[in-house]
Amino acid sequence: MSLSKKKTLVYVLIAGAIAAVLGILAAFGPPGLYAKSESPEFCGSCHVMESRYEAWFHAGAHRRIKCVDCHLPNDTSLNHALWKVLDGGKEFLVFHTGRVAEDIRLSPHGAKVLKENCLRCHTETMARVNEDRNCWECHRRLGHKQTGAMATLP
Repeated sequence: MSLSKKKTLVYVLIAGAIAAVLGILAAFGPPGLYAKSESPEFCGSCHVMESRYEAWFHAGAHRRIKCVDCHLPNDTSLNHALWKVLDGGKEFLVFHTGRVAEDIRLSPHGAKVLKENCLRCHTETMARVNEDRNCWECHRRLGHKQTGAMATLP
């Protein structure tokens, strides 16, 4: 096995171990941790997400839904929990190693999940429009930087 394959395997094993520990902690840890981590207040408790939380809080109709309703897969409970552990573990590591980007961007996987959730909630409306585009290309004010009091000019 080449050195690069060994390094990749080590990274995958470390990520898997961290995900397993976080999953066990969420499932069997402090009572209510899983439910609490579903709340927007939990997401907004990390200082790098404060501005996104504030923007969501002032965002009209979407203010009534949770971050995880848009940003995690909601097709099955197992897939939701799996990605919650994977994404949450990654965010935990990125934050606690000081590697948080100044300008947080949606990953390609995150964009796919977000679009699927838009389509899930707005199925009837989406039946009348071109589904090839991302929803936020037209609905620019849905982005957390362009909402309510936090709105910025393009």
